[in-house]
Amino acid sequence: MNRIFPLLLVLLLCPLFAACERSPGALPEGAVILAFGDSITAGTGAGEGEAYPAVLERLVGRKVVNAGVPGETTAEGLARLPRVLAEVRPRLVILCHGGEDMIQGLDAGELVANFKTMIRLIGEADAEVFLIAVPPPAPYFQPASFYNQIARDLKVSIEVNTLSNILSSNETRSESIYPNAEGYAALAKAISKRLKTVQR
Repeated sequence: MNRIFPLLLVLLLCPLFAACERSPGALPEGAVILAFGDSITAGTGAGEGEAYPAVLERLVGRKVVNAGVPGETTAEGLARLPRVLAEVRPRLVILCHGGEDMIQGLDAGELVANFKTMIRLIGEADAEVFLIAVPPPAPYFQPASFYNQIARDLKVSIEVNTLSNILSSNETRSESIYPNAEGYAALAKAISKRLKTVQR
């Protein structure tokens, strides 16, 4: 029985990590990345030029448009997304949202539905999705489980633990519940490692 339990545990956890191992497709030269989200995408907690989209642009050599709006809920983001997609015409959308919903205690079912609609709209715009899991504002900053579920259901790439690790450390977190400049740099570095760029 003791030998069987670890095997069963692995079998149960494998689907959770399957989504994490998938990475976005290659980004050709000239491809535009859209960073879409709320306060974390906007760079709350750090100075000008220190938000993760700005750092990521320097790391990957591709234009990264910062479309982060501080304090925005997923419902507000969903309403805004079609216009932004039409304006930017991205090849890849990094979707980092949901923190404000959790801070406000909004319905998790509605949050998940909003995410799935946003991902569908991004796909209809011929862009790929890279989902960033956001932890709830709890003492341990563990990733919210529904992000993995969304990634599995819709077969999109996801970065699960990086933001949770950043917010769990005083060295990479600002005085509030957001990363500091070092934290945003760490997030950008983690994302850049998952992105493939090709020259054409």
